[in-house]
Amino acid sequence: MTHSDVRLIRTRLAVLAAVLITLWSYAAYVSSQDAVDLLRVRALADTLGQPIDRLILSLQMERRITAETIAGAGEATPELVGARDATDRAAAEIREFTEGWDLRLLSAGAVRDRAGELVRRLDGLGTTRSRMDTGRLGLAAAIDGYDEVVDVAFRVYGPEWGAYESGLAADTRAVIALARARELLAREDTLVSAALAGARLGADERRRLTALVGVQRYANAEAAAGLPSEGQAEQQRLATSPEFTALLALEDRLLLQSGTANTLAGVTVQDWRAAADTALGALQTLVTSTARSSVERATPGAAVLIARTGAVVGLGLIVVLVLLLSWAGTIRRLTEELTRPKAAAPAPPDAPDALAQADAPPSRGDAERELFLGLTRRNQVLLRDQLSVLDLMQRRERSTEETGELFQLDHLTTRIRRNVEKLITLAGATPARRWRRPVPLLDVARGAVAEVPDYHRVLIAPHWPWSLAGPAVTDVIHLLAELIENALIFSGADTTVRVSGEHRPQGCAVLVVDDGPGLDAAALAEANHLLSNPPPDGPPAGRTGWYAAAVLAGRCGAHVSLRPSRRGGAAAIVLLPARLVTVTGTGRAPAGAPPDTQYPPARTDLPNPSGDGALPTRVRQAGPIGPENGRTSLDTVEMPVARTARRHQ
Repeated sequence: MTHSDVRLIRTRLAVLAAVLITLWSYAAYVSSQDAVDLLRVRALADTLGQPIDRLILSLQMERRITAETIAGAGEATPELVGARDATDRAAAEIREFTEGWDLRLLSAGAVRDRAGELVRRLDGLGTTRSRMDTGRLGLAAAIDGYDEVVDVAFRVYGPEWGAYESGLAADTRAVIALARARELLAREDTLVSAALAGARLGADERRRLTALVGVQRYANAEAAAGLPSEGQAEQQRLATSPEFTALLALEDRLLLQSGTANTLAGVTVQDWRAAADTALGALQTLVTSTARSSVERATPGAAVLIARTGAVVGLGLIVVLVLLLSWAGTIRRLTEELTRPKAAAPAPPDAPDALAQADAPPSRGDAERELFLGLTRRNQVLLRDQLSVLDLMQRRERSTEETGELFQLDHLTTRIRRNVEKLITLAGATPARRWRRPVPLLDVARGAVAEVPDYHRVLIAPHWPWSLAGPAVTDVIHLLAELIENALIFSGADTTVRVSGEHRPQGCAVLVVDDGPGLDAAALAEANHLLSNPPPDGPPAGRTGWYAAAVLAGRCGAHVSLRPSRRGGAAAIVLLPARLVTVTGTGRAPAGAPPDTQYPPARTDLPNPSGDGALPTRVRQAGPIGPENGRTSLDTVEMPVARTARRHQ
């Protein structure tokens, strides 16, 4: 092995390392997003959710007592002072949140901004209290001021509290909706309590009361529908309890008498206070118990999610580091061997006999071949596992953009696997991915298309009434992929490459036809000679693709030749002998498919353990016709193979 060979190996390993690190980074990012979302929701509930809940309860109490005091033309009472102190203590917790930092909340900047706005509103609460104490604040203005602060507090709950789509996120939204319904009941309580304290309910207050009662009942019903089953049962029990029945009766009385001279007739402070306090307390208990039970239910799932993320990120990083270190060690050993002075060994007096040659240790070239072949096989196993992980990631699709990126990543990995298996084949070994039973030749052609770039430019004929012998499937897939990629490279980006099958007396032929500039007579003769007689010492310069095709054809018993096509390009003909193909009478595209049909590429990443003769396929449904060139694009819906054909316009 020369220095140039070592440099070439070093370059290829560097490229493989870059691809491996990129794939691991993307997989780690996608897997960690769920864990980050879950940690953020839990952190928000612990550091901000409970303080805001206490603040809203304190504001509701202070609002009601303030309204009663203004309506009764009284002075600040010890009860009002105590309510204000409770509000100030809860507000201090919110201020502490806005001034501190939690690494779990790095992605919750909008929540911090809304919490800051709430603190600014709380700072202005002192002015409202001062105006109320000096008699310069009316009842309606005081109630509206407290309502605005409570609304700002509820706005702190935003989409960041439920970004991770799970049971915990759904329960969190249901709990917030129930707390909002309780706030509507608290506003109704404030209005009625002030009216009872002032012994009057004006026309504006009657209209507001009518609206509040209707909206509050509707909000309670909607919030209950989103609760988990045990929460719904508890809410139903509360709705039919004597306490809630008493509140409903008082509300109905007030609504019936809203058009009379004395709307408050028959409603006493004691009756209203007992019914309202009981209902508000029961609703708050339901909010607290539902939140606690949702966290308990989510804990096991959170542990699994964190463990899965740790496995993908941590174990994946370990595998990447081990591979990089092993590759670096390999390059270092090869470099040392090249730079180490070689001792001259004396020639033996007599030539060794056959037995001595058989007992001789393997040469350094054989050892190096086995070393790189072993590393390549390990990479093949890693790529197979990586394709399996990508398949699982694609199954939990979230958005069109993420799914499209995952599909592109899947396609790139498939192409890398092709290079790895080609390297194993050129080294004279056999790739591990094999089939035992015959596979439809149509699936083999589609598997080849999946391994090339610009697969959307490839058209596959719909009629393939053959099956290919299982042991030849891997080699024929790579053989066709080499020819299809060569046709794509040497034809314009606005042209197509057509793949079809033809009956031949000695078997069948697969044709790969392009619309490129074609080959002159000398170049065509040279290419056909190379395809029929690949040199044993490796590919000639600039003919790697044809050399690989010739080696693959020789392995499986096929024959490859080139000829000019009728449309000016080149046609590659792969003759598959009768011992490799059988006529099945099936292998057609869906009924009504046109002569030139564009198929999305098939997934052929796993061996077929069942041996039923079918390639594992996982494809994307053909999407709408593109506006620029009229070709079909790949959408994100998974469909069976037979339903993916769309006409190429």
